[in-house]
Amino acid sequence: MRFSTFLPAVVLAATTAMPAFAQEETAPPEPITISGSATVASDYRFRGVSQSDKNVAVQGGITIAHESGVYIGTWGSNLAGWGTFGGANLELDLIAGYKKTFGTATVDAGVTWYTYPGGADETDVVEFYGKLSGTAGPATLTAGVFYAPKQTSLGYFTASATPLVAGDGSRQKNLYLSGDAAAGIPETPVTLKAHIGYSDGNPGLGPNGTSLAPTGKYWDWLIGADYTYKNLTLGVAYVDTDISRADSTYIQPNFSKTTNGSPIAASTVVVSLTAAF
Repeated sequence: MRFSTFLPAVVLAATTAMPAFAQEETAPPEPITISGSATVASDYRFRGVSQSDKNVAVQGGITIAHESGVYIGTWGSNLAGWGTFGGANLELDLIAGYKKTFGTATVDAGVTWYTYPGGADETDVVEFYGKLSGTAGPATLTAGVFYAPKQTSLGYFTASATPLVAGDGSRQKNLYLSGDAAAGIPETPVTLKAHIGYSDGNPGLGPNGTSLAPTGKYWDWLIGADYTYKNLTLGVAYVDTDISRADSTYIQPNFSKTTNGSPIAASTVVVSLTAAF
């Protein structure tokens, strides 16, 4: 707490007159903090595309952060359909980064290693990211750049499953650009949110039939709201992409729900419940 310049003498007199037990000091912040969350969602959408075959996903993560801004973390979700590579049918992300606030802007940069325990070979993806956040009136705005350098898991191995159109087996890279906005409604526990993203990556499928950018280039977007009560957040979001049936024809049947063949990048409403700790 900062006092005005005319108060020191008064403060000094008061404190010297107080008994020792009344002089409480604010505890310094912990140098290391641990936070996490657990979520149940009606669908796991990654950049607009379902990774759980349009079924329910159970997800969780934990982050250990140092006061310097350095942090490490992990996050996981069950997978199905397009997003699975066998084994445990699990995505487990390992994350390391640096996050710091300078004035009104927050910089967050790091790397994510997407792994699939027990799954097929050549599936892991390494992606670097950088995000810049700031405020505009009541809204928090975030711009992000995500870059996966050339690697076999993003290679152009096949452009179609039926009929087979072989790719050249080259290693590919992937670029994802994003913009997010969030604004709380005054005197309510509701936060409005919006997201838009653009993918530019390999035009076909990787060696195990999936891709970070399945049609090469596409847009995804989200608009929704969160309702928070204590450490619980109920989220509702409309999610969509500009990937049409015609765009995804050459990557069928991989790009459809297993049971009925419906497109896994079609518009949907995702409902989620998250507990933070």
